Amino acid sequence: MTDILDESCGFDTLGLSAPILKAIQEQGYNKPSPIQQQAIPVILKKGDVMAAAQTGTGKTAGFTLPILQLLSKGQSAKGNQVRCLVLTPTRELAAQVAESVETYGKHLKLKSTVVFGGVKINPQMLKLRSGVDILVATPGRLLDLYQQNAVKFDQLETFVLDEADRMLDMGFVRDIKKIISLLPNKRQNLMFSATFSDEIRQLAKGLINNPTEISVSPANSTAHAVEQWLHPVDKSKKANLLVKLIERHKWQQALVFTRTKHGANRLAKKLDHDFINAAAIHGDKSQAQRTKALAGFKSGDIRILVATDIAARGLDIDLLPQVVNFDLPHVAEDYVHRIGRTGRAGASGQAISLVCAEEYKQLVAIERLIGNKVKRVEVNGFNPTENLPETSDSPKPLKAKKPKKTKNRAPSAESNAQSKSRKPNGQNSNKSKDNTTNNKPSGAKKQSWWAKKRGQKAE
Repeated sequence: MTDILDESCGFDTLGLSAPILKAIQEQGYNKPSPIQQQAIPVILKKGDVMAAAQTGTGKTAGFTLPILQLLSKGQSAKGNQVRCLVLTPTRELAAQVAESVETYGKHLKLKSTVVFGGVKINPQMLKLRSGVDILVATPGRLLDLYQQNAVKFDQLETFVLDEADRMLDMGFVRDIKKIISLLPNKRQNLMFSATFSDEIRQLAKGLINNPTEISVSPANSTAHAVEQWLHPVDKSKKANLLVKLIERHKWQQALVFTRTKHGANRLAKKLDHDFINAAAIHGDKSQAQRTKALAGFKSGDIRILVATDIAARGLDIDLLPQVVNFDLPHVAEDYVHRIGRTGRAGASGQAISLVCAEEYKQLVAIERLIGNKVKRVEVNGFNPTENLPETSDSPKPLKAKKPKKTKNRAPSAESNAQSKSRKPNGQNSNKSKDNTTNNKPSGAKKQSWWAKKRGQKAE
């Protein structure tokens, strides 16, 4: 299924109940996005789904709305039981999905909760004690809770694997397979991913049964509403250039990505020193610190949020105008996920990258991935002393390498000669048995040599 948007289609034509339609209307939404148009009817019929959708396409509501509808008709969850499990790779994304569940299920008598690491486990166990209809979780904390008998899956009806490609990138494949093995065989399965790589399809084989495949964006494409350009600059001048751009363009809200946690802390400190309210968010921050920084950024108290890639898919900020790549990511696909934070839901956005000469290879990989050359704009006073080489005007995607086939080659003359030089029992020929090779003396010195040898063994 492709992303053909029926302009005449409203949420009221998708088979959703009155309480859910009321919650949608209260959020100010009138027409469903392509992913919602295609996914909601299939999920309502209890079919399995594999959906490829970028962040910002409305995919969270695409599975949240029909799941709420289905669960509202069934029997409530018993003690420690879960009726729907939504698995996400990061705490931020888990919190975002849980918020969506609460928002659209506010007029329904359903219970939901979210669990993730970085916070105390006991309050989460207490919430699960009476059972929940929808549980949003990260893999590690979910397995911890299961091992402590705090969560059970006998009543599970629906399993959602959100951001499946990010799950694999973060090394969760073993945890995912372990969790799947704990679930009942009879269930509805929904998989959402930015891309459908070979690894994702391999994972899907053991998860999904005869799924409806939905794709609402080309693989690894960037949102059309996002204007992209880069500023060539020396690495040592990046921070000062960022300050200049913020002040010149009077940015009131920008998400800035760095490659390392230390770099994020250092940059946030630099911006604060220059009287620009900033905060850093990354894996070493506690959940309370991350939540506080994100809340301040959304409210406008913090102008610049500096983040590592752990936040690339977990942040949901309405109408975010700018995303800045202070460092280019090591993995080209992360560029797409980073700039997917802006230009969402049809809004316009800007993605600016500060690129130094040593990031040339990353730039080439990104341009090949997205199939376009990123426009270059030099800033007076920040012209790089180390030249950033030009890239191709029409970058072509890299072709996947095929594995080489092993051929049975005839043994060479050299190998034949080597095999003949060895005896059947694996020892070398007489020619190799000289005194030098064996490191053993001969003649009169032999007795003293063995005496020394025995002395060494005794020691």
